Amino acid sequence: MFCEANVSIARHLAGGGVMLGVLAVLGGCQAWSPAPEGLDVERVKKSFVERDCPAGGCATVEVGSLRFPGAPGLSERLRDDLLSMGSGITNGESEAVVSSWEEYAQTFFDEAKAARERVPELPGYQAVFKAEVYDRHAELTTIKLDSYVFTGGAHGMPLTEFMVIDEREKRVVTLDDMLREGQTPAYREALSRAHLRWLEEQQAGADFAESWPLSMNRNVAPFADEWRVRYNAYDIAPYSYGQPELRIPAQALEGIVKPRYLER
Repeated sequence: MFCEANVSIARHLAGGGVMLGVLAVLGGCQAWSPAPEGLDVERVKKSFVERDCPAGGCATVEVGSLRFPGAPGLSERLRDDLLSMGSGITNGESEAVVSSWEEYAQTFFDEAKAARERVPELPGYQAVFKAEVYDRHAELTTIKLDSYVFTGGAHGMPLTEFMVIDEREKRVVTLDDMLREGQTPAYREALSRAHLRWLEEQQAGADFAESWPLSMNRNVAPFADEWRVRYNAYDIAPYSYGQPELRIPAQALEGIVKPRYLER
């Protein structure tokens, strides 16, 4: 069982703020109905606290997300992406697919209770989810999705994903959508150069690069002057390095990325 607090604060993002037009999801995902110009965005806050648990050991789930009243398909896409970021991280065996925060919290609390039965002194499980507008320019809006799940041990696990919305194309786009045909190898090379710059900034030696080699990453946020490529903990560096972000100057992506996604 759990208790819930739910507060939604509507904010109109027309004019100098974020204005999302008619949007649709790629790949057969659910589309959303056309919305009026100046779509409202609601900030949604949810808080769940485990009941019938020892003092100081109760599990919690905190959500600070976004909702788009005029585009329910986009709201569902964002929620589902956040939910998936909190799945498969716990020590439990359950990987059940959930479709609401209420379901997620109950599953999370069930796993916390089972873990306490094995290790009574286990600290309270914690899950935190956030979504925010990260950037908007040239009718491109990037939403940053963050999660942090703690299930005991030395630390929790943070994750970050970007959702890129092309307002002009009226869809959510991926790296493959933004690259020119056949330019994935060139993107990898640009990413490799950005990685070398990052290694120099970290003053990391050759041993570091051998132990933590670069991997391909499609988690990109297209800014006007650069692309930001976010890695998660342990992807290319130890946990102490956090979530490394490699930056590729926009000019280095000319001829690699479709002109639409290099607009300022």
